[in-house]
Amino acid sequence: MNRRAFLGASLAAGAAAQPAPKRPNVIFLFADDMGYGDLQCYGHPTIRTPNLDRMAEEGLRFTSYYAAAPFCTPSRVGLLTGRYPIRAGLPNNLGPDSVNGLPLTEITLAQHLQSAGYRTKAIGKWHLGHNPESYLPTSRGFDSYFGILYSNDMEPPYVKTETPLQLYRDKAPVEYPVNQSTLTERYTDEAVRFIRDNRSQPFFLYLPYAMPHLPVSASSRLGKSRAGLYGDVIETIDWSAGEILKTLRELGLDSNTMVAFMSDNGPWLNLPARMLAKENQPWHTGFKSLLRGAKGNTYEGGQRVPGIVRWPGMIPARQVNADIASTLDMFPTVCAAASLPLPKDRVYDGVNLLPTLQGKAPSPRDHFFYFRSNILEAYREGSWKVRHARFESPLKPGEPIVPELFNLDDDPAEQYNRYERNRALGDKMLARLRAFAAERGARLDA
Repeated sequence: MNRRAFLGASLAAGAAAQPAPKRPNVIFLFADDMGYGDLQCYGHPTIRTPNLDRMAEEGLRFTSYYAAAPFCTPSRVGLLTGRYPIRAGLPNNLGPDSVNGLPLTEITLAQHLQSAGYRTKAIGKWHLGHNPESYLPTSRGFDSYFGILYSNDMEPPYVKTETPLQLYRDKAPVEYPVNQSTLTERYTDEAVRFIRDNRSQPFFLYLPYAMPHLPVSASSRLGKSRAGLYGDVIETIDWSAGEILKTLRELGLDSNTMVAFMSDNGPWLNLPARMLAKENQPWHTGFKSLLRGAKGNTYEGGQRVPGIVRWPGMIPARQVNADIASTLDMFPTVCAAASLPLPKDRVYDGVNLLPTLQGKAPSPRDHFFYFRSNILEAYREGSWKVRHARFESPLKPGEPIVPELFNLDDDPAEQYNRYERNRALGDKMLARLRAFAAERGARLDA
């Protein structure tokens, strides 16, 4: 063998002997009903969120980041499946007495990562089905679970049910009634313990907080915020994020861990009268910010939420990105980061954002569909958004809907309907909306 061939063979053998790159750890921090403007780094004037602000400073902060739906259950469907909730078969909320849940044919991100050797844990609000047990987190890809099975208001006097709100560990209740004031702290303790116990192998931690969904409560940080009880709740979540990030630094896991912070929908500003029971107050529902709309509708305030992603060494710091992105995109993005192929037997609505997070390319997402349950109400393409919906519009019964067309770059508050000035564009986008509704079997508002 000549010298060149020998060197080539030696290099090839050395390359073959190198261990495969370690797959990254993944952490999702998922707030409940936290609005676009509830964090300091998104403009709140009095709530202080130094840990999440630092997380944004050390990574990327999206300013056009969308939850998959404007309320709880379908938003979680989109995050964990990478598919629009109507495609995944669960576009509506579940309750304490619901049977079944996210179809068992759906593959959650946890299942996909678990099959690749990840340790997985869910801590917090599940809300994807609990009856029968085959819909519990421990049957959907999570090795272990600690949390409440649905929203923290799904008990009397807020909801008519005889099913108690209970805190579960894996498949069994461990606390009733639930002490909600300490939930965030206890969830954080569980998260830190899970990270420490699994420091030597890849892990996926999914932490969907119970709050700031009403009824809000706090404990150790009670009375600390100038923004009152709601501010205390947000600042407690910020403390939680800080404890998790501190643990990663202490264990030397920073450079191999992607952490994403998101919310499931906008603030519950239009809450029903049933929620103003006990100590709840209208100002316990978050900051309106500049966005029109709120939880439950398809104006921007219903679905545009905080979206922060941090991964030192992989995601450059101090990025602020106005491109369209969504919780739908986390499934394919995580798969790309972990060098895992997407399952080939289904369509994914999410796109791989990894090059965008790395500052190498614009977001590949150029459009987004806004669903309310199984009704397709709006569509964004680039800077423009068309909306065709009666819900939350000042219309009398039977009065025809006037399409709305907004330029979200210069009018993010959706104040100026430009449909009449841009009918050709508006009609073209409405045609795309109707075509996708027909493809998915969605309803159109009328």
